[in-house]
Amino acid sequence: MVRLSSLLVAGLSVVPGRVLGALEVDFESLGMFAYSIKAAAKLKVEDLLAVYRGDEPGMIPGILPGPPPADDYYWWIGGALWGTLMDYRYLTKDTAYDATIMQAMTWQVGELKDYMPSNWSASMGNDDQAFWALAALTAAETGFADPPEEMKLDWLALAQAVFNEQTNKDRRINYGNCNGLLRWQAINLNNGWDYINTIPNTCYFNIGARLARYFDNSTLADKVGETWDLLVGVKYIDDEGNVYDGAHEGDDCTIINRAQFSYNPALLIQGLAHLYNMSDGDQKWGSKLDHILPRTLEFFFPNGTAYEWSCEREGSCTTDMLSFKGFLHRWLANTAYLAPKYADKIMPLLKSSAKSAVSQCTAGANGRACGFRWTSGVYDGKTGACQDMSVLGALLSLLPTPGTGVLTSNSGGTSKGDPNAGSDLSEHIPALPPITTGDRAGAGIITLIVLAAGLGVYSWIGL
Repeated sequence: MVRLSSLLVAGLSVVPGRVLGALEVDFESLGMFAYSIKAAAKLKVEDLLAVYRGDEPGMIPGILPGPPPADDYYWWIGGALWGTLMDYRYLTKDTAYDATIMQAMTWQVGELKDYMPSNWSASMGNDDQAFWALAALTAAETGFADPPEEMKLDWLALAQAVFNEQTNKDRRINYGNCNGLLRWQAINLNNGWDYINTIPNTCYFNIGARLARYFDNSTLADKVGETWDLLVGVKYIDDEGNVYDGAHEGDDCTIINRAQFSYNPALLIQGLAHLYNMSDGDQKWGSKLDHILPRTLEFFFPNGTAYEWSCEREGSCTTDMLSFKGFLHRWLANTAYLAPKYADKIMPLLKSSAKSAVSQCTAGANGRACGFRWTSGVYDGKTGACQDMSVLGALLSLLPTPGTGVLTSNSGGTSKGDPNAGSDLSEHIPALPPITTGDRAGAGIITLIVLAAGLGVYSWIGL
C-alpha cells in the first residue's frame, strides 16, 4: 500500500469527491477491478480538468491556458491531454467526460480538417500537429464515439490527413546525409525549420504503424519502416539502442545533440508493437524492439522509477518535459498488451515507477498535489497539468486492457478513414513572420533549450 490519504473506494468503482491529503492506492490489488487505481486516476482527471477552461463561455475549446508567456501550456499539450483522457475512459469505463473530449477534439481540427488550424501556423511543428493525430488514433482504437455526422469528420481520416501531409517531401530534407527525414517545423518561415530532430519522425513512425495495423496494410507498414532505417542511418538511433534528439541541416545531420527524452523511444516502441502484433510476431519488427526496448527500460527507469535524465538531473525541465513520463508509461503498457512477449520486462517497472509517482504526491493547496521528481519520494513543491498528466499516465499503465482490445477495422473499429485525406501546404494560410524563442510552441521546444546549453552538456549522461 502506498500512502495517499484515506482509501477512496471499498469494492466500488464509483469515486467519492474531494479527499483531504494525497491519494491512496493499493498496488497489490490490481487486475480486473483495481478499484483504488481507478479512484486515484479519477481524482487526477479532476485535477487536470480544473486547469482546463476551454469549456467555459468565451474560452477556446481544446487547449490549456497559454501559450507562454501568457500562460504555461503550448497548443500540442491539448492533444496530449485528450489522448490521455481517452485512454482513461477506455480503461476505467468512466464516460463522464465524453462531451468535453468530443468538443475539444473537433474544435481544433482546423479549416482543412488536418489538425493544422491557421491561428497556430506561426508556430506549427510537425510534432505539434502529430500529437493531435495520435489522439485521434486513440479515439479510433478505443471505440470513442465517432463525431456527429453533420460535422463530416472521421478520426482515422484526421490521422491520415496528418500522415499524408507529413509524407510530402516539401516537409522533408531532400539532399545529403539528412535526406528523407522530416523537419521539426511544418512551415519554412518558422524558426526551427533547419533543425532535423527525432520527435516529428518518431511521431510519424507511430502514426503510420498504427494506421497500418488498423487497416492491416503491410505496404504501409513497410513504408513506415523506412523512417526507422533513416533514423538508424543518421545515428539518431545508435548501436546500443539510445535514441538522441537530433541535429541541424547545416551540419548535414552529423553533429548530433545527444540529449535523450523518453517520449522518442516510447513512440518507436509502441509503433513497433503495433507492427509486431499485426504481423503475428514477425522478427522484422521484433528485432527492432529487442534493439531499443532494453536500453529504454535501463536508461529511463533507474532503480525502477521513471526519470528524465536530460532535464531532471539539472533541474531544467520545461513545462513540456513534465508530461513525458506519462507518455512513457502509457505507451509501454500498450506495448506489453500488443506484444506480450515483452510484458514481463515492462510491467514490473511500470508498477514500481507508479508507486514512486504516487508516493511523492502530498497534501497541498488542492489536497493532493503531485510533482515530477518521483525518485525523491518527496513532493517537489511544483504541480501543474503536465505533472498530473504524468502521474495519471503511470496509474493508467497498471490497468488491464478491456476484452475488446486495441480496435482495428476488422475487430470493432467504427472509424472508416480516408486514404486521400490531407492537403497541400500551399492551401494553408501563409506563415506569420518568424517568432522569437520565447514564443515558440510545440513539443520540440526542448530542442533549442538544450542546444543553447551546448551540445556537449549531455554527452556524459548514461548508465
